[in-house]
Amino acid sequence: MWTGVSRGTERLVFNGLVSGPERERMRAPLQEGEFPFPVKYGYCAVGIVEAGPPELLRRTVFCLHPHQERFNAPVTMLAPVPKGVPARRAVLAANMETALNALWDAGAGPGDRIAIVGAGVVGLLVAALAAGMPGAEVTVVDVDPAREAVARALGCDFRPPAEAPGGADLVVHASASAAGLALALACAGTEATVLEMSWYGSEAVATPLGLAFHSERLRLVSSQVGRVSPSRRIRWSHGRRLAKALALLADPRLDALITEEVPFADLAGALPRLLAPGAPGLCTAVRYG
Repeated sequence: MWTGVSRGTERLVFNGLVSGPERERMRAPLQEGEFPFPVKYGYCAVGIVEAGPPELLRRTVFCLHPHQERFNAPVTMLAPVPKGVPARRAVLAANMETALNALWDAGAGPGDRIAIVGAGVVGLLVAALAAGMPGAEVTVVDVDPAREAVARALGCDFRPPAEAPGGADLVVHASASAAGLALALACAGTEATVLEMSWYGSEAVATPLGLAFHSERLRLVSSQVGRVSPSRRIRWSHGRRLAKALALLADPRLDALITEEVPFADLAGALPRLLAPGAPGLCTAVRYG
């Protein structure tokens, strides 16, 4: 029915920036081919089961599968979409998993002053979850003023980089840029955590670890969705986390994160535009049928 273009990761794949030891780690679960090319990539598919166990027949399910009209997948990789979540919105499930895992990695709590640098899909999903914590003060920082309306609809403040707040208890960086990472470090309060969610592939990134980084005793921590956060891993399987991510999508406000639809037949021609640096919009939903 639908797939979603996960812009940050698919842009790196599209540009051939998955190299060296990361090639195996960054494989999509049902990927075909090898990096850099040719490769069939993607991991945000929502469809209807046409053949399989009786309890799944005609059910709408999410699967980590590349963009494709029909496919066979192991039953264990299918996650039923809750009745309160439209199939189109369910393409955000993988990104919601990433956001949920990030907050676990960060140790965010009620009342925290939280800054999110980078208002892409993942950054905004982190912001939406953080804003739901009692008393949390969440500010989204981005260079694109068009993202302000979405951030505020999710219950967050919005600032351009020149007005980014300081003294944050937690800063989440999701802009995939060296300038954004420098700003994230500048937003952090004394002994605060800066959670790095951006993935740069094989690109080298300058990180300003001078200035106040040491005197303020900042913590720069990575977050990656391939493993469940250590704080939850003993109790949470990948399946349990994905089911929770799908349930968290029962929020109509999140439809604002899908800003374009493209028919599958037109996807190949549209990808250079969709994955260009600075391309407008957020998530693109690929429409089938």
